[in-house]
Amino acid sequence: MNGLNDPSSDSTTAAGPAPTVVGAPPRTLAELAPGSRATVTRIAAGDAPAVGRRLHDLGFGPGTVVEVVRRAPLRDPVVYRVKDYEVCLRRAQAQCVHVAEGER
Repeated sequence: MNGLNDPSSDSTTAAGPAPTVVGAPPRTLAELAPGSRATVTRIAAGDAPAVGRRLHDLGFGPGTVVEVVRRAPLRDPVVYRVKDYEVCLRRAQAQCVHVAEGER
């Protein structure tokens, strides 16, 4: 298995163990308000490993800081700033990215 959505796999990367954030309630990107910043804790794509792989390839890896830039009028899709670029995700995709919320 690729380790992105398998809870039994250890979360190690080529650079070593993935950083984890403790003490924060579990949330997803879909729950954050525009202007919020959060740190990705894990990707859980469930039955869709291709979605998890794609999100990881887009930069939503553990330890990455993500900012919610703006939301469409009907709440879907949402634009996120990841690293040095902006990515637009639908709510279903954003719910696969678990985060620990930081400052606004």
